[in-house]
Amino acid sequence: MGVAYRGEAYHGWQSQPSGRTVQDHLEKALSAFAAMPVSTLCAGRTDTGVHGLNQVVHLDTPLQRELFSWVRGTNRYLPPDIAVQWARVVPPDFHARNWARRRRYAYLLLESPVRPALERHACGWVFKPLDGEAMRAAAAHLIGEHDFSSFRSIDCQALSPVKRLDAISITHRGAYWRFDVAGVAFLHHMVRNIMGCLVAVGTGSRPPEWMAEVLAARSRDAAAPTFAADGLYFMGPSYDAHLQLPEHTPAMDWLP
Repeated sequence: MGVAYRGEAYHGWQSQPSGRTVQDHLEKALSAFAAMPVSTLCAGRTDTGVHGLNQVVHLDTPLQRELFSWVRGTNRYLPPDIAVQWARVVPPDFHARNWARRRRYAYLLLESPVRPALERHACGWVFKPLDGEAMRAAAAHLIGEHDFSSFRSIDCQALSPVKRLDAISITHRGAYWRFDVAGVAFLHHMVRNIMGCLVAVGTGSRPPEWMAEVLAARSRDAAAPTFAADGLYFMGPSYDAHLQLPEHTPAMDWLP
């Protein structure tokens, strides 16, 4: 299944005793639709406040229903800020996390002297003007395989800080900046920590070459503070083409 959700009301993706997570609500809805307990595993966990546009989950069930019934039936039991987008049958050994070839994130940032109102919780905010060319020059230092310890949360449980970033694109439309980040896998808070550094460069607090120094330091203390979760969107994973799993949802057309 592909699932979209707004993250501000939830304590992240992963199930917790409080029950106030996206996974908890999804599994409760699936279990109600299927009339039996249903558990899920996702392609990439998201933190409190982070949104998902095409979070992919897999589940095993003996229940036989039409694919559209899985979508509409599950959505009937979900809160309005979580909605299943599509459902597909996959091989029995399919694994949403381990089979993912790539993951994509987008960060939406408002550049304005006034804080967001209508877009509250849907974008980050900076009140100083940003220099796009400086941010692109800084981002270029991060492309490739590196030790990203400087951008890793203290709570990160990844076995290795070495990850590969395939691309960072930075675009500007009106008052909004969009940062698209793609890679095989990410560390906890990695994108938000990168954003903190890019904003520091974009506002002129640091030069573009400082990003290389932060990367080389391999220390969280060398980087800027973690940026707000509000503007971060998990765009979803990519899988081998033969699986024919959707990589686009309507909400992606809503983002600037």
